[in-house]
Amino acid sequence: MPVQDDNTRPPLWQTLLAFAIIYLVWGSTFLAIRIAVENAPPLILAAMRFVGAGFAMFLWLLARGERLPAGREWMSVSVLAFLIFVIDYGTVFWSEQRVPSGLTAVMLGTIPAFMALSEIVFLRTQRLTMRLALALLVGFAGVAILVSRSLNLGGEPIDTKGAIAVIIGAASWSVSSAFAKKLPLPQSKAMSSASQMLVGGILLTAAAASLGEFRGFQVTSISREAWIALAYLIVFGSIIAFTAYVWLIHHQSPTKVGTYAYVNPVIAVILGYFFAGEPLSARAVLGSVFVLVSVVLITTSKKDKKPRPVTVTAQDAA
Repeated sequence: MPVQDDNTRPPLWQTLLAFAIIYLVWGSTFLAIRIAVENAPPLILAAMRFVGAGFAMFLWLLARGERLPAGREWMSVSVLAFLIFVIDYGTVFWSEQRVPSGLTAVMLGTIPAFMALSEIVFLRTQRLTMRLALALLVGFAGVAILVSRSLNLGGEPIDTKGAIAVIIGAASWSVSSAFAKKLPLPQSKAMSSASQMLVGGILLTAAAASLGEFRGFQVTSISREAWIALAYLIVFGSIIAFTAYVWLIHHQSPTKVGTYAYVNPVIAVILGYFFAGEPLSARAVLGSVFVLVSVVLITTSKKDKKPRPVTVTAQDAA
C-alpha cells in the first residue's frame, strides 16, 4: 500500500483492496497451515514462517531508518512473542493436524470473548454486563456444540485435544493483547510487530527442538505443496496482509477494520469445504453461528470507560 498523508482521504480502490486482503488472505491462512502440516512437524513449520517473515520485515524497517528496540522493550517483545507465537500459533499449527482448518478459525473466534475477560481481569476497562455475559455464554456454547459427543447433530465432533489446544491459544492471544497495553514496546508499531515475529520464530525453534521435532527431520521430506503453503503464509499471510492491516488502521475506524473477525472464519470454512473436503455438517454450522453471534455481540458492545488507543501487535499479522 502506498503511504498516504493522514489528512488525505485515500482512493476508494485502495481501501477496498486493503479490506479484500485482510478478509481473504487472513481467512485463507488456516487452509494453508493445514496443507503445510500434513507431512512436516508443526512447530518447525511455524518457526520457519515467523523467522522468515520477521527477519524480512526487520531488515526492511532497519533499511528505512527505524530504530532498534531498547533493552526493556526487548524484554516486553519476548514476553508477547512467547504468548503469541509459542502458545497461540504453536497450538494452532499443532491442532490443525487434528481439527479441520475452517473450524479452527471458528474456534479462534472466541478471541473477542477472552479479550473481554482480559479487559475485566487485567485492565479493568470493561465491566461484566448482562449483554457481555450473554455473549460469552453464546460463544462458549458454540465451542461446546463443536466438541460434544452427546448432541445428535450429524457430523463427527472435533478432536477434544485439538479443540482444547485452540482454546488455549485463543486465551493466550487475548492475554497478550492486554499485556501489550501495559508493557513498554517500540514506538513504531511495525518494528514492534516485526521484532515479536522474529523473536517468536526463534522461540518456536527452541520449542520444536525441546519437543524432539528435529530428530530425524529432513528438509527434503517437506512436500512441494507444503513449501508453497509456507511461502504463502510468509509473504501473503504475514507481510502483505499485515501491511494492509496497519494501513487500514491509519485510515479507517477500528470498528470497520475489526470486521475481519467476522469474515475470516466464514472464508476459512468455505475454503476448507471446497478445497480440503472438510465436512459442513449441521453441527459445524450451528457451532459456527453461535461463535459468530458471540463475536458480533462482544465487538458491538459499548465500553463503560474511555477507549484506549489502538495497539497493533504481532498477533494481527495472522
